[in-house]
Amino acid sequence: MLYQLLSVVRRPRSSRGWQKWSSARSGASAAKGHSAALPAQAQVVVCGGGIMGTSVAYHLSKMGWKDVVLLEQGRLAAGSTRLCAGILSTARPLTIEQKMAAYSNRLYRQLEQETGIHTGYIRTGSIFLAQTQDRLISLKRINSRLNVIGIPSEIISPKKVAELHPLLNVHDLVGAMHVPEDAVVSSADVALALASAASQNGVQIYDRTSILHVMVRKGQVTGVETDKGQIQCHYFVNCAGQWAYELGLSNEEPVSIPLHACEHFYLLTRPWETPLQSNTPTIVDADGRIYIRNWQGGILSGGFEKNPKPIFTEGKNQLEIQNLQEDWDHFGVWYLAEWMVHGYPSESVWELDLKRFGALQSSRTFLRHRVMEVMPLLYDLKVPRWDFQTGRQLRTSPLYDRLDAQGARWMEKHGFERPKYFVPPDKDLLALEQSKTFYKPDWFEIVESEVKCCKEAVCVIDMSSFTKFEITSTGDQALEILQYLFSNDLDVPVGHIVHTGMLNEGGGYENDCSVARLSKRSFFMISPTDQQVHCWAWLKKYMPEDSNLILEDVTWKYTALNLIGPRAVDVLSELSYAPMTPDHFPSLFCKEMSVGYANGIRVMSMTHTGEPGFMLYIPIEYALHVYNEVMSVGQKYGIRNAGYYALRSLRIEKFFAFWGQDLNTLTTPLECGRESRVKLDKGMDFIGRDALLQQKQNGVYKRLTMFILDDHDTDLDLWPWWGEPIYRNGQYVGKTTSSAYGYTLERHVCLGFVHNFSEDTGEEQVVTADFINRGEYEIDIAGHRFQAKAKLYPVTSLFTHKRRKDDVELSDLHGK
Repeated sequence: MLYQLLSVVRRPRSSRGWQKWSSARSGASAAKGHSAALPAQAQVVVCGGGIMGTSVAYHLSKMGWKDVVLLEQGRLAAGSTRLCAGILSTARPLTIEQKMAAYSNRLYRQLEQETGIHTGYIRTGSIFLAQTQDRLISLKRINSRLNVIGIPSEIISPKKVAELHPLLNVHDLVGAMHVPEDAVVSSADVALALASAASQNGVQIYDRTSILHVMVRKGQVTGVETDKGQIQCHYFVNCAGQWAYELGLSNEEPVSIPLHACEHFYLLTRPWETPLQSNTPTIVDADGRIYIRNWQGGILSGGFEKNPKPIFTEGKNQLEIQNLQEDWDHFGVWYLAEWMVHGYPSESVWELDLKRFGALQSSRTFLRHRVMEVMPLLYDLKVPRWDFQTGRQLRTSPLYDRLDAQGARWMEKHGFERPKYFVPPDKDLLALEQSKTFYKPDWFEIVESEVKCCKEAVCVIDMSSFTKFEITSTGDQALEILQYLFSNDLDVPVGHIVHTGMLNEGGGYENDCSVARLSKRSFFMISPTDQQVHCWAWLKKYMPEDSNLILEDVTWKYTALNLIGPRAVDVLSELSYAPMTPDHFPSLFCKEMSVGYANGIRVMSMTHTGEPGFMLYIPIEYALHVYNEVMSVGQKYGIRNAGYYALRSLRIEKFFAFWGQDLNTLTTPLECGRESRVKLDKGMDFIGRDALLQQKQNGVYKRLTMFILDDHDTDLDLWPWWGEPIYRNGQYVGKTTSSAYGYTLERHVCLGFVHNFSEDTGEEQVVTADFINRGEYEIDIAGHRFQAKAKLYPVTSLFTHKRRKDDVELSDLHGK
């Protein structure tokens, strides 16, 4: 995008918020002087006086928590907050971020009236430019999602762009998105307003006070040690921004916080001879990697460089005034306050939850390299299934080199390398790696052949990344605690496997897993890859400290091979010299056995996709041997490697929901067809039972539904990927959570939740099977709606045998 030349560029010396604080501190300050004595105790201590810390304090006080202390090592709003560009936009790829931004917009709009402090809030609107068709598709996808959550936006022509903004040359645009209710603020002034309001509500704020470390006893915060003395407290909130990493490591029990500072530059002009109007729209030109906004009659212009410069790798530097781009995750402080007060947030915030990272992602080298990639990604075109390039080959299976040599293309999850698919020798590796599109991808036929092999012969998928825990005890404690933590009944005979949820008090999924009873007092638990930190923390939270329980993370001890397909039984029978038929080895059964020369292999009759087959959990020292034996014996049965893209297609067309994609902390088993995995009458209470009993009586307000796209051309039309709006009889009712091409049906398959919004009041009503079945559905893909057929559980009748696309009677999907 070409802009008219900016004249007389100068460096920013200060924002209005900084000037105000410096010159009027005695009158406007919400902070107590550095000589004031600290309180001996508080309910909450918040570290950091920037926009995040002051917002947490503000929201806690609004929600009734008055015994809150905020500590700032320098002056309020004097760190990276002071130099934030102050662009408040709701046009974000994740729905949770869109909702956060919309809330912040409403809050900042009324904050000045509440506090009397000028925040610089001006509703300007934003224009997002597209120089390419792919960028325009990306904007259309965002536009569809904004509209359905009530945020006005529209796709506009280049001519309309020129009408809305006087400085733009639009000759190289293909279109744009206009979000008229976006705004700009002065971030420093917002922080001061939040601090003032929090102070009026009883929060005590102290500047010039540094926290030395956080005191912890038996995993619980007990207080903080500052340069002015100690404060006993029950909660501590780390909002230290660029210093959060060091502060986390200084705790008595260190906490890994994967943050790293990176330089970001912007320029200011003097006011134009004819000053720009204050409501001139903000421009975001992602293809040009630049944004511009009005600044006191002139322009503020910044960008996200391809090669950003990480700073402070060696640790702490100055106390304040660093040229750093503000971390806009401060949008989430409202949910953080809810989490603290109520025990859970009102929305699923997993995409922003710190527990989705582990200590392995917190090394200085990892963070330095990853931040250099993350900063440009803010403006890079993120097509579906993109992967980080930094921090790779960190966690690998013992089979990594073997699989890589056979054409494996890799994706990363929680630092673990996982195969996406395997490129045949006759395919162009480089072309596939560079293939990025919203349309039919170049790996389509490769995944198709892998799926076909899973359906007709046998495949091997390395699933070593899955989280694996062992829970044991000397008595009955292991069973007792697991019965309390899980919704299904785990008091099953030794060798049986139970699919179950680990629920919260609201009945929502904290984890979805499989548990095998290895012995009377020992259990083997398998969870999604990114549950390693979260699940561990949840189990430790409820396990008694002084007991004979032992919880061990054995993820690294076992290589996991998914032997999937109808001939899997033949391969394993030959290798084990034991009958593996359903009569001898029933479904959902586990036992240790020999495979080849290796002993002690945990073999489970399950596949995570509904296909026939087995999971082999192999001690890592035997991994290569077992893999080689499986591949050798399997040759006569047509064996081949397969990856996670085939796994995704198989599980979605079988209506298998996955945690973190389809299931989250606000989804209950009754809402996703998993009543069979809940035993309300197992003879003891479990977390979430009361909520499920109430929901069973009152009905559910959303239901996971399968959609088969009816009039969609796989070769020519845009593909659904995730997050597409769902319409029922022309009314928005929800969004897709995951999707894949169903090679069995030869149609696209989407999973998503359907809600029942009252047309009169907009309030949610009970969703019945009849409501689902009687609707006519459409899936919105980047503004174009495709007809779809809806289907509830069960769906086994769809896959009794392979049927051609033209032979599928989609009418039988509609309500059975």
